[in-house]
Amino acid sequence: MSINLPLSDFAPRPKLVTEQHRVARAKFRAIDAHNHLGRWLTPNQDWMISDVPALLRVLDACNMQTICNLDGMWGDELEANLDRYDRAYPERFVTFAHSDWELVKEPDFGARMARQLEDSVRRGARGLKVWKTLGLRYRDAQDRLIAIDDERLFDLWESAGQQQIPVMIHVADPVAFFDPLDRFNERWEELHGHPDWHFCGPEFPSFATLMEQFEQLIARHPQTTFIGAHVGCYAENLGWVANMLDTYPNFNVDIAARLAELGRQPFSAKRFFHRYADRIVFGLDGFPPQPEDYAPYFRFLETADEYFPYASGTTGGQGRWHIYGIDLPDEILGKIYYQTAARLLLSRRGVNE
Repeated sequence: MSINLPLSDFAPRPKLVTEQHRVARAKFRAIDAHNHLGRWLTPNQDWMISDVPALLRVLDACNMQTICNLDGMWGDELEANLDRYDRAYPERFVTFAHSDWELVKEPDFGARMARQLEDSVRRGARGLKVWKTLGLRYRDAQDRLIAIDDERLFDLWESAGQQQIPVMIHVADPVAFFDPLDRFNERWEELHGHPDWHFCGPEFPSFATLMEQFEQLIARHPQTTFIGAHVGCYAENLGWVANMLDTYPNFNVDIAARLAELGRQPFSAKRFFHRYADRIVFGLDGFPPQPEDYAPYFRFLETADEYFPYASGTTGGQGRWHIYGIDLPDEILGKIYYQTAARLLLSRRGVNE
């Protein structure tokens, strides 16, 4: 018998005998606040969703009333997204705009981006999506990296607040993506498969620097509602996220694509969800969403199942571990699934009261 087994071939099958529950449908109606339905992310610029009625059947089966499309872009592309989703199927879709980050090469780019956002909201955009390229890659006309809290973007964030639309912002990937790619890195396999996801090196800010800039941004714009994507971009440290939520009433988080982190700290996660249910929104981040992708989220939130796989369908695995359910009560589930997102995404109200 060989003792040399490549790590990529190692696939142990747990022998634990525990209760198992497949939860195919959310217990309460829900809003998926984090998904991608546009076409700018696809290789051939095809729509992420080729069959919209088929997507609606998936949403109905999973008890999703509304889904948020974070791919709206601006101008004509925004119009195309609004026509395809929001206007064709009222109340089922909410589309967020983007800013044109090519404008950072121009003078007064913050004011220009603010005016662009105002135009997007007039057209029907219900929020602004900001990607992690802010802070990691965008550079100004002098080839200087633009920080997340760059003061030249002041007008953009203030415009979102004045128009009472939320900013869904993703500023950093998992912490391990910023660590050396050595035998201690818990995402070693994933990063070897996707080397462009690795942000360790002198050309990138550290994770700590990005989080400091992120906090400064939230602090400087108290009248602007921010939703920190992926559990505030720091699901590995719920204490840090909790401190942000306690300190800044304009800060909220979604849970998209972070079951791998939340589910391996079930006691801390359960306390977190109980304490901040009014500030947490449900989201998937599927490409495109499928019933088998939603099911692990429902199981995590609604059951006390132990040590089960968190990844299936199109979402893929993110680490060599399983997760645990946190068995939330109905009152908390109702807020996570629908009520908090409805207030933030559908009502166009501003900062949490």
